[in-house]
Amino acid sequence: MRKQDFDYQLPHDLIAQAPLPERSASRLLVLDRATQSIRDSSMRALPDFLRPGDLLVFNDTRVWPARLLGRKASGGAVEMLLERLVATDRGWFHLGVSKKPKAGGRIIVADDCEFEVIERDGPLFLLRSVDGAEIQGLLARHGHIPLPPYIERNDDASDRERYQTVFARDPGSAAAPTAGLHFDAELLMQLQQRGIGIDYVTLHVGAGTFQNLREDDLDQVVLHREWCRLSPELVARIAATKAAGGRVIAVGTTATRTLESAARSGTLQPFAGDTQLFIRPGYEFRVVDGLITNFHLPQSSLLMLVCALAGTEFVLDAYRHAVAERYRFFSYGDACLICP
Repeated sequence: MRKQDFDYQLPHDLIAQAPLPERSASRLLVLDRATQSIRDSSMRALPDFLRPGDLLVFNDTRVWPARLLGRKASGGAVEMLLERLVATDRGWFHLGVSKKPKAGGRIIVADDCEFEVIERDGPLFLLRSVDGAEIQGLLARHGHIPLPPYIERNDDASDRERYQTVFARDPGSAAAPTAGLHFDAELLMQLQQRGIGIDYVTLHVGAGTFQNLREDDLDQVVLHREWCRLSPELVARIAATKAAGGRVIAVGTTATRTLESAARSGTLQPFAGDTQLFIRPGYEFRVVDGLITNFHLPQSSLLMLVCALAGTEFVLDAYRHAVAERYRFFSYGDACLICP
């Protein structure tokens, strides 16, 4: 199996550059696996495709303003993107710079925001804030929302709200769990009024989610690490849901990855730690019955995850339909439902 097997043609003008004025105004492409049929709908109609007793599982991570713009002490520009904190004053960063700095080098963002390079590990650099300043505070003062590279504009004040789910509560992501962006308070209330359960996992999305797969042979792919957590209470709720005949619908590939990572032993268990789980066709799902997700980049691991659940040809046919019907693609784009 090769990454070229998951390719499709996407006109550039279908890549959404900004969100719609209302979160739940997005279109919804519904993929029915039982009938192999595709239906055009809307996010506001989502409750009609679910049933009482189903459980939606969201990712409650919060995007922090993880992008910093600085310069080396020698003067060269540096773009910094925080991948994860390891202490209040140090963390692993991706660095966009013409010449990679060495240990001991300094990066200056502002008079009160300066970093020292500690070490390098592959594409990541461990940096320490000078004078022990807390990195989260530095991000709050000087950071930018890390919009994906295919959004070809600078972030603005509105992105601090809209590139964030309404239920985000646990800071740590360098990218939004974008399937959750379609849900507003009214839609969440309507789902609950229909008897559809809502619960949360946490996965802190890393910048590696936007990196192209380097290997053509998928057997050689090793995905980036991301930290995730699933509580004992949710494990019990999922067991009760399934015992009562309900279905578990993951909202987003990150929620899917968390749920399935917690079931690698064969049964679902509470989990907190890193995952490198690569879900692709041939994978046997142990927890997730259905999926709500955005449209994903060609040849990406996220598209492969969707194909693993719904079938590669069926999904690629649906993507071709979405292109023909001019759906909006990627982070600020429309959504699709893989029916459970």
